[in-house]
Amino acid sequence: MKIAVLSRDDRHLIELARTLRNRPGADEVDMIAGSPSRLTTLADDAVPDVLVVDQPRVDDGELDQLERLGHLFPRMAFIVLSGDQSQEFLLRAMRAGVREVLPSAPSAAALAQALDRIAEKLGNQGGANGKVLAFISCKGGSGSTFLATNLAYALSAGGSKRVALIDMNLQFGDASLFVSDIKPLATLSDVASQIHRLDPSFLASSMVAVTPNYSVLAAPSDPAHASDVKPEHIDAIVKLARRQYDFIVLDVGRSLDPVSIRALDHADTIYPVLQMTLPYIRDGKRLLTVFRNLDYGKDKVELIVNRHDKNSDIRLRDLEEAFDTTILRTMPNHYDAAAKSVNQGVPVTRLMPDSPLSAALQEMARGLTGEAAPQEAASLMTRLFKRRAA
Repeated sequence: MKIAVLSRDDRHLIELARTLRNRPGADEVDMIAGSPSRLTTLADDAVPDVLVVDQPRVDDGELDQLERLGHLFPRMAFIVLSGDQSQEFLLRAMRAGVREVLPSAPSAAALAQALDRIAEKLGNQGGANGKVLAFISCKGGSGSTFLATNLAYALSAGGSKRVALIDMNLQFGDASLFVSDIKPLATLSDVASQIHRLDPSFLASSMVAVTPNYSVLAAPSDPAHASDVKPEHIDAIVKLARRQYDFIVLDVGRSLDPVSIRALDHADTIYPVLQMTLPYIRDGKRLLTVFRNLDYGKDKVELIVNRHDKNSDIRLRDLEEAFDTTILRTMPNHYDAAAKSVNQGVPVTRLMPDSPLSAALQEMARGLTGEAAPQEAASLMTRLFKRRAA
């Protein structure tokens, strides 16, 4: 296991690390000087399996900090060493998610037994790891927000997948209005400005619940608050969302800046959205050049041709040659359905399920979730003919 020891006392830190390194096995033991708040910005590959916390200060809110760390890194287990073994302290530690509370100077045997118990539990656990899908517009008006919000709804429509959409269009984002008429009570900038409170309940309460399993974290209502959102906030929010949702859809908008690039870094798949006109193709090629410079692999990027028209002067084959790819997803042009959906704030797959646009979104969602298409109920005539044949 990967074990980290956290203490303000240098002598305790060294003694505890020595005790743990003498334990049989191949544990990796790291020492961290300071308080739990130092660990909130840990990179994923630096997160230990077990954090041994030496004498946390309750009055300084350090058990609350451990609880937040537990939400950020749910596979990380805590062992707390404390001279306070009162029932009140044990209860508070348990509520903070601490697995084991040992005396401030535990014996090597007691520490080893606690680690063995945690190792056994960790071996039986599997962590949720939601998939991050980022939509970015090659040029304004491409329809990327429409596709992002409506695909997110389609992903959640089966009822078995939890989906979060984060509106990253910090200046003029309005993604929540595409699928809901509920006014957001909080936005991405509100969450960023209180990032120290970030946990599953705070994130969920900051979002608009479109359906029981589809929520939207709205963009800042005032463009002046766009600067409140920093790249490290995106790290923390997306990491937490990955553990709480099956799919996280990022509506990145069109701008490329440190915040949006950090969001794209997290994406498993990036969907640049374009239409079949020369300005879109020109800007799309520029965008793919930026992605290559950012070392995004080809398998991470999947172009979507929105409002596809088979009779267009520009053919799909022309786009394949222009972008040097054969992987192009198309969304059919059905302006009336899209316009009614946007104007009413109702997902197109719910408002007009027979639209070819709805069918394309549902097909894309099924490909991502792996869920089979719902079986249509047989008509009365079909059932009658089957009965006669039998």
